[in-house]
Amino acid sequence: MDSTIVFSTAFSPSSRISLHLRSRPPPFSTAKYPLHKTHFFSPPPITTTTTTSSSNPLRLRSSLLTPLAKPIRPFSASSSNDDNSITEPPKTQLQGAKIVPLALSLAIGIVVRFFIPKPVEVTEQAWQLLSIFLSTIAGLVLSPLPVGAWAFLGLTTTVLTKTLTFETAFSAFTNEVIWLIVISFFFARGFVKTGLGDRIATYFVKWLGKSTLGLSYGLTLSEALIAPAMPSTTARAGGVFLPIIKSLSLSAGSKPNHPSARKLGSYLIQSQLQCAGNSSALFLTAAAQNLLCLKLAEELGVVIADPWISWFKAASLPAFISLLLTPYLLYKLYPPETKDTPEAPAMAAKKLDLMGPVTTNEWVMIATMLLAVSLWVFGDATGISSVVTAMLALSVLLLLGVLNWDDCLTEKSAWDTLAWFAVLVGMAAQLTNLGIVTWMSNCVASSLKSLSLSWPAAFSVLQAAYFLIHYMFASQTGHVGALYSAFLAMNLAAGVPGALAALALAYNTNLFGALTHYSSGQAAVYFGAGYVDLPDVFRLGFIMGCVNAVIWVVVGGFWWKFLGLY
Repeated sequence: MDSTIVFSTAFSPSSRISLHLRSRPPPFSTAKYPLHKTHFFSPPPITTTTTTSSSNPLRLRSSLLTPLAKPIRPFSASSSNDDNSITEPPKTQLQGAKIVPLALSLAIGIVVRFFIPKPVEVTEQAWQLLSIFLSTIAGLVLSPLPVGAWAFLGLTTTVLTKTLTFETAFSAFTNEVIWLIVISFFFARGFVKTGLGDRIATYFVKWLGKSTLGLSYGLTLSEALIAPAMPSTTARAGGVFLPIIKSLSLSAGSKPNHPSARKLGSYLIQSQLQCAGNSSALFLTAAAQNLLCLKLAEELGVVIADPWISWFKAASLPAFISLLLTPYLLYKLYPPETKDTPEAPAMAAKKLDLMGPVTTNEWVMIATMLLAVSLWVFGDATGISSVVTAMLALSVLLLLGVLNWDDCLTEKSAWDTLAWFAVLVGMAAQLTNLGIVTWMSNCVASSLKSLSLSWPAAFSVLQAAYFLIHYMFASQTGHVGALYSAFLAMNLAAGVPGALAALALAYNTNLFGALTHYSSGQAAVYFGAGYVDLPDVFRLGFIMGCVNAVIWVVVGGFWWKFLGLY
């Protein structure tokens, strides 16, 4: 067979996509080092010239290397034609932090630490940690260094200044939620490597693929349906929806950390992240922090009768409206470059035929994920936590060869997420332990008392404060543990009806999960995929947070009045 035909068939566009989805990327990427088509598919022959000189009996000359070699600028013009000319050594530039973002990030912490008077209620250690934390957050936004590197610098600063001990600074690296996030990245690799993610994504394209907006609504509806049986937003994001979105995006030529990310992946990631909070708020069993909220409310004397039904009834109307509006609003605010794909369903059906029956590795992946989902659903009854379930599932994939350890080692986004997310979770936890968060809550309560607000006004102010304070937290569960009881007590003191205050704060806990890339486990998972830039995460998180607040306050207010919550 002609070699040109073989190469052309093996590296056709469809074959390249299949190879990319089913295997690890090769060490040499033609995307990074493009080869001219003529030279790649039809390499010129290597010619040999034989001389009779005893000093040089054989001289090889390859014209194949010529197109790939960069011309060397000679040191002197007079020696430009001399093969032995001295060439100018390459100039090296210092590659480090970006100066302006670095200066701004450091300035924020320095101003807080040395120029803003420390409140008498706050210790020196707490105030110093707050200044380091604010500098770390500023650096994550301004990006003087990559996220993981900047977070490590912040961690080093806490230890170097003796603000925290080494053990305390690294304590969050054993956090179960963080390791659940890390393992979810490996699940995503399993979906891609086996081709199962590609197959599922192709079915979505076949059913809803006429438009990008249709794809988004299909994914949103799917999460809302499985949420009550899968009470881990992180597991849903990393184990189910991120692999599907990645496969859809890669199939459409939308690559992470690449200008093509805006074609499809960026929009689908943001839409799924922003809708996830409403899916979690819709059902009591859709997120672990929901049950924790009602448990804390009971300790303050607020008991919700028939909690599962009462929760769903109160959340249903505002959650459904938010789920309907969010994909469309993001479609306008953060539009994908690929909008209409009228031929996609037919192409997807043809691709499914070419893919053939489900492979053995795909069946193993399906069975493993069904096992994981079942254990997540019945975790309380079995006594097996979500992270242990994830560890068990990963162990099965490793034992059966669906994944190997090299797959895990090369999943850089997982280890990067472990580094920066653990740093932020650890700092946020210590801010709570050192009394910073309590001091902020007391300031809010004192201000409300001085204003003599009516209970509806106090309710609105407290909900807004509870929402915005989450910028200081890297965990929804941690936020609930630190502030839910305090804010519920402030609501009750202001005259807000107990059931209304307890449920509204609990719903709010889910909605702020998409504020930042560190505000929740699912946010870290989606950001780690590499499709959305950090400034867009903060911008869209704030805008959609305001949209959700309006929907839940206005629509929810009327609906809760109708249900008799106040």
